[in-house]
Amino acid sequence: MTWASWTTTGVFAGRGGVRTEEAGVLSGDLTVHTTWASPEAQVAVQYTGGSDWFTVTGSPVRCESEEYSRLLHQAVVDAVRADGAATVPQDLPTVAHRVPPASAP
Repeated sequence: MTWASWTTTGVFAGRGGVRTEEAGVLSGDLTVHTTWASPEAQVAVQYTGGSDWFTVTGSPVRCESEEYSRLLHQAVVDAVRADGAATVPQDLPTVAHRVPPASAP
């Protein structure tokens, strides 16, 4: 199995914060972490220095290569810094195809 991970600390969430599955919207000084294990990437955030990780809404996403996982990670970091309620971007070419739940046909 091929895998990689990316972590960016000290990401200050812009107005609107970042949406998570477990805790709703987080704001302030955050750490963004992306783990890629072909063929998908999982994106999580935590308060910088904290111990709990929260799944960013829209994660996991289909991601076929390590190169695209790095681009996806940077897109999430940029989205968190922007002035909207950040989620995992779904508009990166050939990168962001949401992985269906296991129960989906």
